[in-house]
Amino acid sequence: MNYTNPSKLQGAILDWAGTVVDFGSFAPTQIFVEAFAEFDVHVSIDEARGPMGMGKWDHIRTLCDQPQIGERYKKLFGRTPTDDDVTAIYQRFMPLQIEKIAEHSALIPGALETIATLRAQGLKIGSCSGYPAQVMAKVIELAASNGYVADHVVATDQVPNGRPWPAQALANVIALGIDDVGACVKVDDTVPGILEGRRAGMWTVALVCSGNALGLTYEQYRGLDSATLASERKRIHALFESSRPHYLIDTICDLPEVVADINQRLKKGEMPQNS
Repeated sequence: MNYTNPSKLQGAILDWAGTVVDFGSFAPTQIFVEAFAEFDVHVSIDEARGPMGMGKWDHIRTLCDQPQIGERYKKLFGRTPTDDDVTAIYQRFMPLQIEKIAEHSALIPGALETIATLRAQGLKIGSCSGYPAQVMAKVIELAASNGYVADHVVATDQVPNGRPWPAQALANVIALGIDDVGACVKVDDTVPGILEGRRAGMWTVALVCSGNALGLTYEQYRGLDSATLASERKRIHALFESSRPHYLIDTICDLPEVVADINQRLKKGEMPQNS
Protein backbone atom coordinates (compact mmCIF):
# COMPACT_ATOMS: atom_id res chain seq x y z
CA MET A 1 0.00 0.00 0.00
CA ASN A 2 1.23 3.49 -0.84
CA TYR A 3 0.40 6.72 0.95
CA THR A 4 -1.42 9.37 -1.07
CA ASN A 5 -2.46 12.80 0.14
CA PRO A 6 -6.21 13.35 0.55
CA SER A 7 -7.73 15.20 -2.40
CA LYS A 8 -10.63 16.81 -0.54
CA LEU A 9 -11.89 17.51 2.95
CA GLN A 10 -13.83 14.77 4.71
CA GLY A 11 -14.73 16.45 8.00
CA ALA A 12 -15.19 19.73 9.83
CA ILE A 13 -14.54 19.72 13.59
CA LEU A 14 -16.53 22.61 15.03
CA ASP A 15 -16.31 24.27 18.40
CA TRP A 16 -19.60 25.10 20.13
CA ALA A 17 -19.89 28.40 22.07
CA GLY A 18 -18.87 31.30 19.86
CA THR A 19 -18.69 29.08 16.78
CA VAL A 20 -22.11 27.47 16.29
CA VAL A 21 -24.08 28.74 19.32
CA ASP A 22 -23.87 31.74 21.68
CA PHE A 23 -22.51 34.38 19.28
CA GLY A 24 -20.43 36.31 21.84
CA SER A 25 -19.49 33.26 23.92
CA PHE A 26 -21.25 34.70 26.96
CA ALA A 27 -22.43 31.50 28.66
CA PRO A 28 -19.03 30.32 29.95
CA THR A 29 -17.59 33.80 30.52
CA GLN A 30 -20.30 35.20 32.76
CA ILE A 31 -20.39 32.06 34.89
CA PHE A 32 -16.67 32.31 35.69
CA VAL A 33 -17.35 35.79 37.04
CA GLU A 34 -20.29 34.53 39.11
CA ALA A 35 -18.45 31.45 40.42
CA PHE A 36 -15.55 33.54 41.72
CA ALA A 37 -18.02 36.05 43.17
CA GLU A 38 -19.49 33.26 45.31
CA PHE A 39 -16.11 33.28 47.10
CA ASP A 40 -16.12 37.12 47.21
CA VAL A 41 -13.30 37.27 44.65
CA HIS A 42 -13.77 39.79 41.87
CA VAL A 43 -12.93 38.65 38.34
CA SER A 44 -13.77 40.92 35.41
CA ILE A 45 -15.33 39.76 32.16
CA ASP A 46 -12.12 40.60 30.31
CA GLU A 47 -10.06 38.57 32.79
CA ALA A 48 -12.48 35.65 32.53
CA ARG A 49 -12.20 35.65 28.73
CA GLY A 50 -8.40 35.35 28.77
CA PRO A 51 -7.95 31.52 28.91
CA MET A 52 -11.18 30.74 26.99
CA GLY A 53 -11.10 27.49 25.06
CA MET A 54 -9.39 25.46 27.78
CA GLY A 55 -11.22 22.89 29.88
CA LYS A 56 -13.10 24.66 32.65
CA TRP A 57 -11.03 23.38 35.61
CA ASP A 58 -7.84 24.34 33.76
CA HIS A 59 -9.44 27.69 32.90
CA ILE A 60 -10.07 28.40 36.60
CA ARG A 61 -6.54 27.25 37.51
CA THR A 62 -5.13 29.63 34.89
CA LEU A 63 -7.20 32.51 36.23
CA CYS A 64 -6.05 31.77 39.77
CA ASP A 65 -2.44 31.80 38.58
CA GLN A 66 -2.78 35.37 37.35
CA PRO A 67 -0.97 37.54 39.92
CA GLN A 68 -3.75 40.09 40.36
CA ILE A 69 -6.43 37.43 40.92
CA GLY A 70 -4.18 35.38 43.19
CA GLU A 71 -3.53 38.50 45.27
CA ARG A 72 -7.26 39.22 45.63
CA TYR A 73 -7.76 35.64 46.82
CA LYS A 74 -4.82 35.90 49.23
CA LYS A 75 -6.23 39.05 50.86
CA LEU A 76 -9.42 37.14 51.67
CA PHE A 77 -8.07 33.70 52.56
CA GLY A 78 -4.44 34.29 53.53
CA ARG A 79 -3.02 32.14 50.72
CA THR A 80 -2.91 31.94 46.97
CA PRO A 81 -5.36 29.39 45.51
CA THR A 82 -4.38 25.74 45.78
CA ASP A 83 -5.70 23.00 43.50
CA ASP A 84 -8.28 22.20 46.19
CA ASP A 85 -9.43 25.83 46.05
CA VAL A 86 -9.66 25.61 42.26
CA THR A 87 -11.77 22.47 42.61
CA ALA A 88 -14.08 24.25 45.07
CA ILE A 89 -14.62 27.10 42.59
CA TYR A 90 -15.11 24.57 39.77
CA GLN A 91 -17.73 22.71 41.80
CA ARG A 92 -19.65 25.96 42.19
CA PHE A 93 -19.14 26.77 38.52
CA MET A 94 -20.79 23.56 37.30
CA PRO A 95 -24.35 23.97 38.66
CA LEU A 96 -24.30 27.66 37.76
CA GLN A 97 -23.28 26.80 34.20
CA ILE A 98 -25.98 24.17 33.77
CA GLU A 99 -28.56 26.54 35.23
CA LYS A 100 -27.62 29.45 32.94
CA ILE A 101 -26.68 27.69 29.70
CA ALA A 102 -30.14 28.09 28.15
CA GLU A 103 -29.85 31.88 28.34
CA HIS A 104 -27.13 31.82 25.68
CA SER A 105 -28.11 28.81 23.58
CA ALA A 106 -29.26 30.50 20.36
CA LEU A 107 -27.62 29.30 17.16
CA ILE A 108 -25.37 31.79 15.41
CA PRO A 109 -27.26 33.31 12.45
CA GLY A 110 -26.52 31.34 9.30
CA ALA A 111 -24.89 28.40 11.12
CA LEU A 112 -27.56 25.85 10.20
CA GLU A 113 -27.47 26.80 6.53
CA THR A 114 -23.66 26.70 6.48
CA ILE A 115 -23.53 23.26 8.09
CA ALA A 116 -26.15 21.98 5.64
CA THR A 117 -23.94 23.22 2.78
CA LEU A 118 -20.92 21.39 4.19
CA ARG A 119 -22.89 18.18 4.60
CA ALA A 120 -24.18 18.45 1.03
CA GLN A 121 -20.52 18.48 -0.04
CA GLY A 122 -19.94 15.22 1.84
CA LEU A 123 -18.29 16.57 5.01
CA LYS A 124 -18.95 14.92 8.35
CA ILE A 125 -19.54 17.30 11.25
CA GLY A 126 -17.54 16.58 14.37
CA SER A 127 -17.46 18.84 17.41
CA CYS A 128 -15.65 19.50 20.66
CA SER A 129 -15.82 21.98 23.49
CA GLY A 130 -14.14 23.19 26.64
CA TYR A 131 -17.34 22.19 28.46
CA PRO A 132 -17.35 18.94 30.46
CA ALA A 133 -19.79 16.18 29.47
CA GLN A 134 -22.33 17.15 32.13
CA VAL A 135 -22.69 20.63 30.65
CA MET A 136 -22.40 19.41 27.05
CA ALA A 137 -25.44 17.19 27.54
CA LYS A 138 -27.54 20.32 28.10
CA VAL A 139 -25.85 22.21 25.25
CA ILE A 140 -26.54 19.31 22.86
CA GLU A 141 -30.17 19.10 23.97
CA LEU A 142 -30.76 22.82 23.44
CA ALA A 143 -28.99 22.84 20.06
CA ALA A 144 -31.08 19.89 18.87
CA SER A 145 -34.27 21.76 19.78
CA ASN A 146 -33.00 24.51 17.47
CA GLY A 147 -32.20 22.11 14.65
CA TYR A 148 -28.48 21.40 15.06
CA VAL A 149 -27.16 17.89 15.70
CA ALA A 150 -23.46 17.21 15.22
CA ASP A 151 -22.35 13.80 13.96
CA HIS A 152 -20.08 13.41 16.98
CA VAL A 153 -19.34 15.35 20.17
CA VAL A 154 -16.29 15.16 22.45
CA ALA A 155 -16.35 16.97 25.80
CA THR A 156 -13.17 18.10 27.50
CA ASP A 157 -13.39 15.51 30.29
CA GLN A 158 -13.82 12.62 27.85
CA VAL A 159 -10.13 12.67 26.89
CA PRO A 160 -6.92 12.58 28.98
CA ASN A 161 -6.07 16.22 28.16
CA GLY A 162 -8.25 19.00 26.81
CA ARG A 163 -7.22 21.93 24.65
CA PRO A 164 -4.67 22.96 23.58
CA TRP A 165 -3.82 19.25 23.42
CA PRO A 166 -5.10 17.54 20.22
CA ALA A 167 -6.99 14.68 21.87
CA GLN A 168 -10.56 15.96 21.34
CA ALA A 169 -10.01 16.70 17.67
CA LEU A 170 -8.36 13.33 17.13
CA ALA A 171 -11.16 11.53 18.98
CA ASN A 172 -13.53 12.98 16.38
CA VAL A 173 -11.34 11.69 13.54
CA ILE A 174 -11.50 8.17 14.97
CA ALA A 175 -15.24 8.23 15.69
CA LEU A 176 -16.16 9.67 12.29
CA GLY A 177 -14.01 7.21 10.35
CA ILE A 178 -11.92 9.90 8.65
CA ASP A 179 -8.82 8.36 7.12
CA ASP A 180 -6.40 11.32 7.23
CA VAL A 181 -6.10 14.27 9.62
CA GLY A 182 -5.15 16.40 6.62
CA ALA A 183 -8.71 15.90 5.36
CA CYS A 184 -10.10 17.74 8.40
CA VAL A 185 -10.63 21.40 9.19
CA LYS A 186 -10.86 22.61 12.81
CA VAL A 187 -12.96 25.74 13.35
CA ASP A 188 -12.72 27.66 16.63
CA ASP A 189 -12.94 31.13 18.18
CA THR A 190 -10.12 30.65 20.71
CA VAL A 191 -6.34 30.30 20.60
CA PRO A 192 -6.36 26.96 22.52
CA GLY A 193 -8.89 25.63 19.99
CA ILE A 194 -6.70 26.63 17.05
CA LEU A 195 -3.64 25.09 18.74
CA GLU A 196 -5.67 21.91 19.22
CA GLY A 197 -6.31 21.72 15.48
CA ARG A 198 -2.72 22.59 14.58
CA ARG A 199 -1.35 19.91 16.90
CA ALA A 200 -3.80 17.39 15.44
CA GLY A 201 -2.37 18.07 11.96
CA MET A 202 -5.56 19.66 10.62
CA TRP A 203 -6.40 22.75 8.64
CA THR A 204 -7.44 25.48 11.08
CA VAL A 205 -9.90 28.36 10.82
CA ALA A 206 -10.07 31.09 13.46
CA LEU A 207 -13.29 33.04 13.92
CA VAL A 208 -12.74 36.76 14.37
CA CYS A 209 -16.16 38.36 14.89
CA SER A 210 -18.18 35.61 16.52
CA GLY A 211 -16.94 34.26 19.81
CA ASN A 212 -14.65 35.15 22.62
CA ALA A 213 -12.22 37.61 21.06
CA LEU A 214 -14.76 40.24 19.99
CA GLY A 215 -17.16 39.32 22.80
CA LEU A 216 -20.26 41.06 21.45
CA THR A 217 -23.80 40.00 20.74
CA TYR A 218 -24.75 39.53 17.08
CA GLU A 219 -26.72 42.78 17.19
CA GLN A 220 -23.77 44.69 18.68
CA TYR A 221 -21.44 43.24 16.06
CA ARG A 222 -23.78 44.25 13.25
CA GLY A 223 -24.01 47.72 14.73
CA LEU A 224 -20.26 48.42 14.62
CA ASP A 225 -19.15 51.16 12.24
CA SER A 226 -16.61 50.20 9.57
CA ALA A 227 -13.65 51.89 11.27
CA THR A 228 -14.29 50.17 14.61
CA LEU A 229 -14.81 46.82 12.93
CA ALA A 230 -11.55 47.18 10.98
CA SER A 231 -9.69 48.08 14.19
CA GLU A 232 -11.15 45.10 16.03
CA ARG A 233 -10.31 42.74 13.19
CA LYS A 234 -6.69 43.95 13.31
CA ARG A 235 -6.53 43.44 17.09
CA ILE A 236 -8.00 39.94 16.90
CA HIS A 237 -5.79 38.89 13.98
CA ALA A 238 -2.81 39.80 16.16
CA LEU A 239 -4.28 37.81 19.05
CA PHE A 240 -4.41 34.66 16.90
CA GLU A 241 -1.05 35.17 15.20
CA SER A 242 1.00 32.98 17.53
CA SER A 243 -1.34 30.00 17.06
CA ARG A 244 -0.88 30.19 13.25
CA PRO A 245 -4.39 29.55 11.94
CA HIS A 246 -4.47 28.78 8.22
CA TYR A 247 -7.47 31.07 7.76
CA LEU A 248 -9.22 33.86 9.67
CA ILE A 249 -12.87 34.60 8.88
CA ASP A 250 -15.60 36.65 10.51
CA THR A 251 -18.14 33.91 11.30
CA ILE A 252 -18.99 30.33 10.39
CA CYS A 253 -21.03 31.70 7.48
CA ASP A 254 -17.75 32.34 5.64
CA LEU A 255 -16.61 28.73 6.02
CA PRO A 256 -17.83 27.28 2.66
CA GLU A 257 -15.44 29.58 0.75
CA VAL A 258 -12.58 28.36 2.93
CA VAL A 259 -13.55 24.73 2.35
CA ALA A 260 -13.51 25.32 -1.40
CA ASP A 261 -10.04 26.87 -1.16
CA ILE A 262 -8.70 24.03 1.00
CA ASN A 263 -10.02 21.49 -1.50
CA GLN A 264 -8.13 23.25 -4.28
CA ARG A 265 -4.96 23.21 -2.19
CA LEU A 266 -5.37 19.52 -1.39
CA LYS A 267 -5.76 18.74 -5.10
CA LYS A 268 -2.41 20.48 -5.65
CA GLY A 269 -0.80 18.25 -3.04
CA GLU A 270 -0.65 20.84 -0.22
CA MET A 271 -1.10 19.61 3.34
CA PRO A 272 -1.89 21.60 6.52
CA GLN A 273 1.30 20.54 8.29
CA ASN A 274 3.36 22.27 5.59
CA SER A 275 1.47 25.57 5.69
